[in-house]
Amino acid sequence: MQVLYFAWVRERIGVPREEVQTQAATVAELVEELKTREERYAAAFADISALRVALDQDLSEFTDSLEGVREVAFFPPMTGG
Repeated sequence: MQVLYFAWVRERIGVPREEVQTQAATVAELVEELKTREERYAAAFADISALRVALDQDLSEFTDSLEGVREVAFFPPMTGG
């Protein structure tokens, strides 16, 4: 699946997107997998309460299933103004 990173998440990880092979069943499991890759991933996902996730461009929850998902995007909460 394609994993996309936006704003400070992209800055910490160092890439805007990547292809990820995973056996994770949920977004939370994917995050745990990513955190074990390198320190930069651990830093980006240190506090997931500061992140939002979209699955196939639909705002989702970290408990949601990855079954059939082709794209996961991580980004900070949006603010208006």
